[in-house]
Order: sequence, then C-alpha cells, then structure tokens
Amino acid sequence: MSVNIQNFEKAKEKIIGVNRERKTIGVLSEKTVHAVLKNYYEPDEDHQEIPVEGMVADIYRDGNIIEIQTAHFDKLREKLARFLPYYDVTVVYPVPACKWLIWVDELTGECAPKRKSPLKGTPYMIFKELYKIKSYLRNENLHFKIAMLDIEEYRLLNGWSRNRKKGSTRFDRMPVEFKEEYEIYRVEDYMQFLPIDLPESFTTADLAKCAGIPVGLARIAMNIISYVGGVDKKGKRGNAIVYEISE
Repeated sequence: MSVNIQNFEKAKEKIIGVNRERKTIGVLSEKTVHAVLKNYYEPDEDHQEIPVEGMVADIYRDGNIIEIQTAHFDKLREKLARFLPYYDVTVVYPVPACKWLIWVDELTGECAPKRKSPLKGTPYMIFKELYKIKSYLRNENLHFKIAMLDIEEYRLLNGWSRNRKKGSTRFDRMPVEFKEEYEIYRVEDYMQFLPIDLPESFTTADLAKCAGIPVGLARIAMNIISYVGGVDKKGKRGNAIVYEISE
C-alpha cells in the first residue's frame, strides 16, 4: 500500500519536533514509534485513547478501532475479546526495515555516532506475533497493517559486557522514514507472503529459500496461513509437510 509521506512527516513533527535536539538522553521520550504512528493514522486527538468496552483503544472512530502494537501481541487478547464482537479492529505492527543504532552514555547522556545495523526487517516478522493470538485470526472483524519503517534505535550503555553493549537496554526508537505498508484484511491477503516463484507444491524450506527468511520463521508463517485457510496440507516429503494454495 502507498504511504502518505506528508501525513507521516506531520506526525513526526508533532511528536518529535522539526528541530529536536538529540545529543542528550534528556530529550528522548519513550515509545516514540507508537506515538508517531498513532498520530499518523489518526491526527485528531479527540479520537485517541478512547474508553471502549471497559478498555482504552489507541484510536476509535465511527465504530473502527486501531491498536498500535510494537510487540507482545499476547497482551492484546483481552482487548480483542472485548472489541471484536462489536467493532472492526485493525492492529498496526511496526517493523524496522532498516535500523541505525545510537549508543547513549547513561551518566552523561552523550550519544555516539549512529551505526547502521546489518539486520534488516521483513514483513514476515509479524507471523511470530500472530501466533500469539492465533485463535482470533479467523474473525472477520480483525485486520492488520504492517508498517515498514527506517528507524533510529537508542540504546543505553548499561550492559554486562566490557563494552557495556551486551544485555543493554533499548531506550527508544525514532521513526525516520515510512517505507511501505502491507495490509491483511482477508484470507487472500496472506497470499502476498507466498512468493510467485514457489513451486505448486512446496514445503517450509521452499518458502524460506524463496522469501529469504529463516526456516523457523517460514514454519510459523505456514502454520498461520494454513490455519486461516490460505493453503492446504497435501501430504509429506520426507518429514516435511507439503502445502498447496487453497482453491
């Protein structure tokens, strides 16, 4: 899906500020990615943090709820149980497409020059979270948006290793650019995660190779796509389950 760059920049300006100083830890705030995305998807604060069914929705407008969830989908279970019988619920999941690490001295607040992380995010990462709310995925009122963001991640130099990096604390993440958005609104939308060069009958190893993801992640993805009815199990090839796209 196309991204509204202008609206994203407005949301960043509102939360972070155009000329925000980033040299000391004191200017950073927690959960910045969550706040920016909340204002991207709903700029009107009158529709943010709204009491609904005994819970507080991140965004509520005209019978539609949006929840920004950066991780731990299991924490959504109670909200989903209360919201889904009455409302359309869209869960927005941000994924760092590209990440720069910035180390912060916990005592002085001084930030080291940012360095690009070799790790790159993939939209397939949502499947690890979807597995935590698997029992809700067949509900037609539940939808997902995957927000692929370039991010600056601030980490405190408070780890246990000699350079204080291993075991360190992530302090905040700053969204830099909104690269792409993926939507999951119906079963057919899961097909975007099956590359066109997959053979007609395929295993999780085939998916991992074609998608360029670890086999473990491919296994979780196929578990979910099979559960929602996107693929059928057609037997085995050795110990590996063979899948085909459902009719």
